[in-house]
Amino acid sequence: MPTPQRLDAVFFLSDSGSEPVREWLKSLPKDERKAIGEDIAYVQFKWPIGKPRVDHLRGAVWEARTSLANRIARTLFAVEGRQMVLLHGFIKKTQQTPADAIKLVEKRFKEWQHGKT
Repeated sequence: MPTPQRLDAVFFLSDSGSEPVREWLKSLPKDERKAIGEDIAYVQFKWPIGKPRVDHLRGAVWEARTSLANRIARTLFAVEGRQMVLLHGFIKKTQQTPADAIKLVEKRFKEWQHGKT
C-alpha cells in the first residue's frame, strides 16, 4: 500500500478571476460546506485513497464523494505532484457523473496546467 502524502488543495482560478469551486461552496448552507470541506481534507491527508470516499472517473479526473442530509455532493479534482486541484463541484442529480461535467474538468485542468508558473 502506498504511503499517504499530504496534498495541498488549490482552487482552480479561471482567466476571468473566478474560482468556481470556492463560489459553489459559498452558495451552500454552512453544514454542507463543512461536510464537503471535511471530505476534501480527508482526501488531502489520506491520498491515495479509493471508494467509497473517492472514485476515479477518467484520465486525471477524480471525484470526492460527500453524503449530505438529503442529497449527494461531488467535488471533482485532479492531482499533480502534491497538489489537489479543485476543479468543479455540484449536487448530484443522476446516478452517473454527467459527461459534460467531466469534459469541463478536463478543460479546466489543462488550463490550470498551462497557467501555472
